[in-house]
Amino acid sequence: MSAPLPTSDEPGTGTPTPVSSRARARTRAAVRRRRYTFGALAVAFLAGILFWGGFHTTVDMTNTLEFCTTCHEMRDNVYQEYKQSVHYQNPSGVRAICSDCHVPKDWSHMMARKMKASLELWGKVTGTINTREKFEAKRLELATHEWRRLKDSNSRECRNCHTFDAMSPGLQKPEPYKKHMQAREKGETCIDCHKGIAHKLPKGWLPDSASPG
Repeated sequence: MSAPLPTSDEPGTGTPTPVSSRARARTRAAVRRRRYTFGALAVAFLAGILFWGGFHTTVDMTNTLEFCTTCHEMRDNVYQEYKQSVHYQNPSGVRAICSDCHVPKDWSHMMARKMKASLELWGKVTGTINTREKFEAKRLELATHEWRRLKDSNSRECRNCHTFDAMSPGLQKPEPYKKHMQAREKGETCIDCHKGIAHKLPKGWLPDSASPG
């Protein structure tokens, strides 16, 4: 005869339970916990992908020309000037839109710029530039802020397309090429000379040693 299985009293019942049955129950519980954990991780992973994809899509949308011109303050003022500039229409057919000049490409600087831009929504809500007259009154202040930002970043957004090293003396006219090389030697940056390249210069602006355009 085989020896009987060892038993233990189940608490509160006094009913003998084989040790092997309790072990199987613990195993099943552990398997269920692992399944729940794996399921939770899988759901969290998929949710993260959806969130990140949605976030990137939203950021990309805010960088489009259509988004930038949804408010009439931009559409009726600087956008009309921009359409007359070489950045909008030119012989090469390459168009630089608002975000190319006003939004950094790298992630950290882009997010910092987006966060700062979100504060500018207060001006939209309070109507500080909601008429042509109000916009013109603030134009010098707004332009100065942007010029300073470009100066502090060494014209980072300009240099996404334009670099001194890529300028050819054979393809560029002699006078502009000479000025560009002098600017490089002096450590100057694009915005030092090219204020008003896409938008008209504000009233009250006094040029320093550099000329606009």
